[in-house]
Amino acid sequence: MDGDRTVRLLDTTLRDGEQAPGVSLSPDEKVDVARALDRAGVAVVEAGSACTGAGEREAISRVTDLDLDARVTSFCRGLRDDVDLALDCDVDGVHLVVPASDRHVEGKVGTTREEVLETTADLVAYAKAHDLWVEVIGEDGSRADLDYLEAVMETALDAGADRACFADTVGHAGPERTHEAVARLAELGPVSAHTHDDLGLGVTNALAAVSAGADLVHCTVNGLGERAGNVALEEVAIALAHVYGVETVALEELYDLAQLVSRSTGVPLAPNKAVVGENAFTHESGIHTDGTLKDDRMYEPYPPETVGRERRLALGKHAGRAGVRAALAEHGVDADDDELAEIAARVTELGDRGRRVTDADLLAIAEDVTGDDRERTVDLLGLTATSGGPVPTASVRLSVAGEERVASGTGSGPVDAAVSAVREALGSAADADLESYHVDAVSGGTDAVVTVEVTMHRDDRSVTVARSEADITRASVQAMVDALDRLVDPDREVPAPADD
Repeated sequence: MDGDRTVRLLDTTLRDGEQAPGVSLSPDEKVDVARALDRAGVAVVEAGSACTGAGEREAISRVTDLDLDARVTSFCRGLRDDVDLALDCDVDGVHLVVPASDRHVEGKVGTTREEVLETTADLVAYAKAHDLWVEVIGEDGSRADLDYLEAVMETALDAGADRACFADTVGHAGPERTHEAVARLAELGPVSAHTHDDLGLGVTNALAAVSAGADLVHCTVNGLGERAGNVALEEVAIALAHVYGVETVALEELYDLAQLVSRSTGVPLAPNKAVVGENAFTHESGIHTDGTLKDDRMYEPYPPETVGRERRLALGKHAGRAGVRAALAEHGVDADDDELAEIAARVTELGDRGRRVTDADLLAIAEDVTGDDRERTVDLLGLTATSGGPVPTASVRLSVAGEERVASGTGSGPVDAAVSAVREALGSAADADLESYHVDAVSGGTDAVVTVEVTMHRDDRSVTVARSEADITRASVQAMVDALDRLVDPDREVPAPADD
């Protein structure tokens, strides 16, 4: 594949991605995602299907009003009415979907091959007469007779379509079939590829399509979509850039984009997800950690900063001395060789018990081994939370540098209210960002225990703490207080919160 090739990405998170079970985006969320896609340099944003309903058309119109650099489009069935509805949303273009396989021509639509050709030519001419950019998608193209698929796309291009699209609608094809089909269509004119991941071949087929001549790839952020999802935008982008030297988008925007879509859709990222998963640049193995500390590229295909990430060294049963030494150094803790060996042994022992070793665990072990005990600056003395009324409320009693402070707060739930109370009691000392909040495990039975893990960041330091309690509110607040205690500088006075 020639690195000088121009390949662009079409993102359909707001249409095909939203068709994933349980995913529904509000107009505001669609606007936020569309802006993020535009910042990343995505060439085409498919904002939705105007035929879905009034709410969908409002969302599409909100996106078209943003005046993005990206082309904004709508999905359309093989109906003039769908094109009219898209025009009402002031989109730049449309994707006209027509049946390509006999299964869809006869079984789904109940028509004939000849009628599909006539309808395709009519729809393309109609859309072009209204100054729309037009892409024609042959639905189920990977299972179509290739001679007929070629005839459909030739008809579309002859009628004025800007490009044809090979669609592996059900993730059925392998790379050989994809390459053969796209190569034939590329002889006719500009061609796109729309691949799904049902066989785990989404990226492979997208790359095969580009190799065969496709210059536009349909994808979704985080691989959202029906069934096993669409091909993931971040995976296509980094594969084209890293393996073939083909630049498509601003790679440094990929992680923030993935996080935004995950929050908006409520679909969490798998830890082992390529490019954007939590573990993608996390090293625990002693051999890997030691190698990474010696050479950043030792166990990584590309630097994490390439995609807006940071490298993490995790501690667990596989941790070695090099990783423990590096983790201690991040917290300003010195240990001699004998102390380091003992700390590393205890970390391994804790990991052997199935525990993820948090920053707080490591520092507690280090303090015990070195004898360098520290006095807490912030401690939780008491907590009361109620959620029976219309507004959940909570009050906390803290010890802050030896001074007792009491504060109350309200929130959307008891945990939120309690956290607000803690921030009220600590004032500016609580100006730390909550990077993650995770309910790690809940044991069953009458003695059920919930484990809450939080990661907080302040200035140039972050700390991860886990606490286990019978009550999720207390576990959450205790974890947050423990994290803040680690982040607050004990040598500086903790000011009282300002009076309103």
